[in-house]
Amino acid sequence: MKTQIEDILDRIRRGTLTAKQAMNALKDFPFQDLGFAKVDHHREIRKGSPEIIYGLGKTDEQIVKIAAAIVQKGSNLLITRVEASTYAAVKKAVPKAVYNAPGKIIFLKNRPAAAGRGTIFILTAGTSDIPVAEEAYVTCRMFGNRVQRAYDVGVAGLHRLLGEYDRIKKARVVIACAGMEGALPSVVAGLFSVPIIAVPTSVGYGASFKGVAALLAMLNSCPGGVGVVNIDNGFGAAYLASLINH
Repeated sequence: MKTQIEDILDRIRRGTLTAKQAMNALKDFPFQDLGFAKVDHHREIRKGSPEIIYGLGKTDEQIVKIAAAIVQKGSNLLITRVEASTYAAVKKAVPKAVYNAPGKIIFLKNRPAAAGRGTIFILTAGTSDIPVAEEAYVTCRMFGNRVQRAYDVGVAGLHRLLGEYDRIKKARVVIACAGMEGALPSVVAGLFSVPIIAVPTSVGYGASFKGVAALLAMLNSCPGGVGVVNIDNGFGAAYLASLINH
């Protein structure tokens, strides 16, 4: 959106665009009212990234209309928590959109984001945590970050984590996703001197309380430098990691 506004102002300065034409071009800023949703086109100027669509609870029709409005403005597109059936509907309106099935996330990069300063490293304790990690991975990439991943390196076999030591120590920030007892972020924080973003996942048996046990364990982490996001919130972890990395 920032680029579009700059282009409009430049065309007015050069005399190739009238005031009336400029007003028509800007009529949907700072938001576009679709009736059921007000698409926040101004967010890219305020926050540095366009509005992200949280798909859960929305109909396919609503998601498609919001997505089309965002893409029409030339912004990047990111839709979280959607099934393949929703992707099929979105792809009809936005043919170049891509779907990451494990992360249940749709994305389209219309223009590059500002590059991050270093690398974000994403870890999972187990294979079952990968969907949350993949949501984080796609989000980090969309925000212009270099990303590396190591999955299934939890405390049930710490030698697997130590095998990744040389790669992880080069990261600027680490995202650690874990369910069950949620111990992985604490272990990582005890080994490395960079910010650790802990993501509790809803993986585990009954007393894990769908991620609450991991959440509480992470909030009580002994090593310093651990920040905790909500249960299964891979997107939130990636957003914060990207801010740190920029």
